Amino acid sequence: MAAIVISEFIDEDAIRAVLARLDVRYDATLVDRRSDLVAALADARALIVRNRTMVNADLLAQAPKLEAVGRLGVGLDNIDVAACKARGIAVYPATGANDIPVVEYVIAAMLMLLRGVYAARDAVLAGEWPRNKLIGGREASGKRFGLIGFGGIGRKTAVVAAALGMEICAYDPHVAGGEAAWSQPWGEVRPLSLDVLLRESDVVSLHVPLTDETRNLLDAGRIAAMKPGAILINAARGGVLDEAALADALRSGALGGAALDVFAEEPLSAQRAQQFEGCRNLILTPHIAGLTVESNARVSRLVAEKIRDHLSGAR
Repeated sequence: MAAIVISEFIDEDAIRAVLARLDVRYDATLVDRRSDLVAALADARALIVRNRTMVNADLLAQAPKLEAVGRLGVGLDNIDVAACKARGIAVYPATGANDIPVVEYVIAAMLMLLRGVYAARDAVLAGEWPRNKLIGGREASGKRFGLIGFGGIGRKTAVVAAALGMEICAYDPHVAGGEAAWSQPWGEVRPLSLDVLLRESDVVSLHVPLTDETRNLLDAGRIAAMKPGAILINAARGGVLDEAALADALRSGALGGAALDVFAEEPLSAQRAQQFEGCRNLILTPHIAGLTVESNARVSRLVAEKIRDHLSGAR
């Protein structure tokens, strides 16, 4: 039996370059074959997953020799961290390795939603010229960009948004008011309460994990209290906002647009998908913001190195 089990897709070069001397079972379909995954874990010392493998107490109970779990990403809501800690199982996320593509996704989505013109391709090719319909696009420069969560990705997003001439504000109860993070070389970030940020921001981007504290953080009341015409982007975690309330706000025109890369239910069921029917200026993507060729290579190598070092006693 393999010492390392990898149950979801990984950059295979990382296996060859980092884990070549170790006994590895790599099968990206194991995530969908629970009984086979359980069998593979009988003698495994390490498990590497993405966000779909539920590393809960039940699975851990089937892995008596497990010492480490590697997460090809940063969110840990699919991993029972407390249960791992109780067992002495180390958890290694790929902190920082996929920040760049998430930042690029958020900024690109914001610019597309502010302009609202990029769905005109078919009309133009059909000989139409809907110029007068599309003159309502807005510039990023001079707008207020509100970050909910001011950790690593939030701070890097702020750098790019500020370079576009935006005013930056943020809400993060875990970053004290006097911390240096609020004073950046390029300018000041205004710390605001969540309600004030929502009321005053032209663009709001979520950068928080899914925890008991953040679940349904943007409920119907808070979405309704957002600045009229605001743009909302969630490339963090599903479950931190009320998707039905967001859809209602888009249909009514209360919000100017939204981009969702993550959802409370993934993949979307037909019933869940129906709630977005009739929504204007909406971008939906399948939890892909942090995934590029480059970031997949970085994430895979980083986690592989952490697992290798743990098993070799280097940690």
